[in-house]
Amino acid sequence: MQKQLSKEQTKKLVLTALLAAIVAVLAYFGGFIKIGGLASISLTLIPVVLGGALCGPAVGAFLGAVSGAVFFLTPDAAFWVGLSLPGTVITVMVKGTMCGLCAGLVYKLLKGKNRYVAIVASAVVCPVVNTGIFILGCLAFFMDAVRDMASANGKSVFMYILVGFVGLNFVFELLTNIVLSPTILRIVNIREKSK
Repeated sequence: MQKQLSKEQTKKLVLTALLAAIVAVLAYFGGFIKIGGLASISLTLIPVVLGGALCGPAVGAFLGAVSGAVFFLTPDAAFWVGLSLPGTVITVMVKGTMCGLCAGLVYKLLKGKNRYVAIVASAVVCPVVNTGIFILGCLAFFMDAVRDMASANGKSVFMYILVGFVGLNFVFELLTNIVLSPTILRIVNIREKSK
């Protein structure tokens, strides 16, 4: 005999599916939007933070992984896969999964004290983890290519990663998450009241 899902489990499943669809669309079309360097703006971080807050760290991690998987359908994928297929898979999937997991964990840890602080902290942690793991992935898997690009541009490897790959993209992602935090909090509050 199959066990039926409770009403709350069904709501969580539907919300996760809806957020996954939003993440997939934003991840795909975000691949076409660039500010500065080679890295695209990750518009997916907002629904990832929302999913981590509403449904827990595991859902945040899942949504981050969806974002990572969709990356391979974007124009950016060819560049990175050309440098290192295993390095690209590891970097993209780990950074996506971990940024969602960490955002969900931060929200879970802080929500009892202050929901607004929990959302803002979660919204900050998500792009910081995403970008931090991206930088580590560049250093671990793409060092030869990065070194060549850096020397061609007269920069140190670390400065080239920060300016050439990360640049304004990180700033945009961080500010967008922070600015939209109150909206995310309103959605979380509505969801909590409906339970």
